[in-house]
Amino acid sequence: MQDNEIAPGPDVLVTYACPGVVVLTLNRSKARNALSLSLMSSLREAISQLGAQASTKAIIIAANGPVFSSGHDLKELTAHRADADGGRAFFATAMAACADLMQEILNSPKPVIAAVQGLATAAGCQLVATCDLAIAADTALFGTPGVNIGLFCSTPMVALSRNISRKHAMEMLLLGETLSATQAAQFGLINRVVPADRLHCEAIEVARKIASKSMATVATGKAAFYKQVELPVADAYAYTTRIMVENMMTIDAAEGISAFIEKRTPVWSGTT
Repeated sequence: MQDNEIAPGPDVLVTYACPGVVVLTLNRSKARNALSLSLMSSLREAISQLGAQASTKAIIIAANGPVFSSGHDLKELTAHRADADGGRAFFATAMAACADLMQEILNSPKPVIAAVQGLATAAGCQLVATCDLAIAADTALFGTPGVNIGLFCSTPMVALSRNISRKHAMEMLLLGETLSATQAAQFGLINRVVPADRLHCEAIEVARKIASKSMATVATGKAAFYKQVELPVADAYAYTTRIMVENMMTIDAAEGISAFIEKRTPVWSGTT
């Protein structure tokens, strides 16, 4: 496929907000944008393809309807209880697909921004926590309510515990209560809260600012961030020292530093 020719299917709509910024919209509003196996596959494939495109510089994940995502498709999961194994194989497939989707977001060289207009619960909240940045409407709500139905949000816990404090993560997981957008921002789950009618514009503006940077530098920095954060401090410094040296040797670093010294706008190489 050529750049800007992805077609992930009816569950995920693709629009091009401005040069370099692509919006992926979850489109199962009647099913509360539940993360069915089909939707997760479509979203993962779209992110993978966009990550490989030179023309794509930032990705926004949005949703149609009043719910951003209610999490795993419980109706789809429950239907497989009639399988010979009681659904075990399908459950394993669905959870693995979700893990693959979340890791695709983390491993993408392009920053991924969640634009949350409504309720984001369970794996939907996990999706928000996994994105590099998250912007929410002031009407958005967040939660990991699995404990209320006998299904602890163990996989959402992975993203939560790596993005907010342990005490806040455990509060969300053990109580299963819903957080307002303001509370979610206080917890560190999201970056900023804006009026609902400003959400789309705010997400695009943030993405546009990222798109103005050197994509080579952004890709290097994103990968380094997620690697170093899991390392002991001494190892993290050793690793990032190497990354800084390698970064200094790039065309864009030389150009950016020269432009700063010369008080002009840098001209990036356009490579990643």
